[in-house]
Amino acid sequence: MANKTFLQAIRDAQYEEMQRDPRVFIMGEDVECNMFGTTTSMIQDFGQDRVRDTPICEAGMTGVAAGAAMVGMRPIVDYTIAPFLYPAMDQIISIVAKSRFLYGGQAKVPVVLRANMIYGNGNAAQHSDRPYSMFMHMPGLKIMVPSNAYDMKGLMKTAIRDDDPVMSFEDVALWSTKSDIPDEEYLIPFGVADIKRPGKHCTVVAIGAMVAHALAAAKELAEDGIELEVIDPRTVAPLDTATILESVSKTGRLVVVDAAFSRCSAASEIAAVIVEQGFSYLRAPVIRVNTADTHIPFSPSMEKPLYPNKTKVIEAVRRTLQ
Repeated sequence: MANKTFLQAIRDAQYEEMQRDPRVFIMGEDVECNMFGTTTSMIQDFGQDRVRDTPICEAGMTGVAAGAAMVGMRPIVDYTIAPFLYPAMDQIISIVAKSRFLYGGQAKVPVVLRANMIYGNGNAAQHSDRPYSMFMHMPGLKIMVPSNAYDMKGLMKTAIRDDDPVMSFEDVALWSTKSDIPDEEYLIPFGVADIKRPGKHCTVVAIGAMVAHALAAAKELAEDGIELEVIDPRTVAPLDTATILESVSKTGRLVVVDAAFSRCSAASEIAAVIVEQGFSYLRAPVIRVNTADTHIPFSPSMEKPLYPNKTKVIEAVRRTLQ
């Protein structure tokens, strides 16, 4: 057992899978210079054939990865930050997501698309999006949004071994956070949520780095006798609706905390599912705590108030308990 950071968990998962399977390789922008530390020592150990810097052409490297995956390789594509997925949208949607269906199951596309989500650091509108909900709309894609280093490693190893394309959205706010990680190998299955804290008064579903805010809110509200059940979906496609429904059947209330924009968000989908399938459980309206529907300003003093935090979660829970 070792206490490791989120970034170390990413690096270890990739390293171990590259050791295990010679078909696994990394490609992307700035991977040779170890921009974020997740490819440290990999070039020395695996060579440039398996740690490949690409031109700054997201559509091109996505197409190359899709082709390599369909002929038996298992590429991991590093886009640096999430909005860099946009130039590759046609390749991701038309080729990566649909090829297995279009070829009647004869083609597999075992590719992992990694994207970092940066917010709260003055990176402005072009670099601050959290677009996992956009890709949730498209069948054929599996989407993971880990909240801690332990889950990051287990989910990444599962993603690399999956025969379907997986998108990994990794929150920069978590990079330095640590988890105890076992020395032995482990995998975390997709579509299985984790109940981070049991409770009976209100269910709080939190995504990615928002789990920490939800747990902080739960700790403070517990001093007033309010017990929150905090659920981390871990993957939003597939989404473990059964665990959320079971929790809401017990608490009768739901707050969803999601740092993406509110409109058409993962929070919106979770709320819709609960209203459709668990309306009779609800004692109060579902409340979403999202980032405001506006482009992210460069100014830190204007940016930071836009995002969910502990205080906003507490306010939402108190409203639903009224």
